Amino acid sequence: MNFIFLGPPGAGKGSLAVKVAQDYKIPHISTGDIFRKNIKEQTPLGVKVKAIIDSGSLVSDELTCELVKSRLAEPDCKNGFILDGFPRTIPQAEMLAGFCPDVTCVNFTIADDVVIRRLSTRRVCKKCGANFNVLTKAPKVEGVCDECGGELYQRDDDKQESILHRMDVYREQTEPLIGYYREKGKLTDVDASIETDNLLEEFKKLFKA
Repeated sequence: MNFIFLGPPGAGKGSLAVKVAQDYKIPHISTGDIFRKNIKEQTPLGVKVKAIIDSGSLVSDELTCELVKSRLAEPDCKNGFILDGFPRTIPQAEMLAGFCPDVTCVNFTIADDVVIRRLSTRRVCKKCGANFNVLTKAPKVEGVCDECGGELYQRDDDKQESILHRMDVYREQTEPLIGYYREKGKLTDVDASIETDNLLEEFKKLFKA
């Protein structure tokens, strides 16, 4: 199946995508990963993206869609994929429909206060990038990563002022996609307030592998 994961920051899309990708044997694809891969490999599209980013400009919808289209044409996507972070706008969704009309949009529903609590208590390892949470997944030693012993820190993105800004941007730019896909009969809501393992079980009931 071809999935689009849609939801606000902190809804747990990335955490669930990792588990679904493993269980369903399909790739978890984010636009950030696509950008980095193409830039690193200096593909023609990657060269274009790097020049735009270096100039301080935003990558256009057209170029972003070109990169996504190229990625979805790779062999590992033949049995399906998970798109995380794309499309972000209705114009991007319309472009995606032009080369991949068969998609299922999974909408992660979650209350604002739960998002703020989750993100503001998240801590990330500076060394290996592992995620912890001071409330629900505390490290064995405060401020120290269980995986590699690296220092844990709070990202600027996870401070309350930044969280509120990110949620505003999501509502303005991305939330309209909920109505877009619901109208087309391609949207399924999931309760993202539950723990990832329980959410995975609910996901499997909804979408048989």
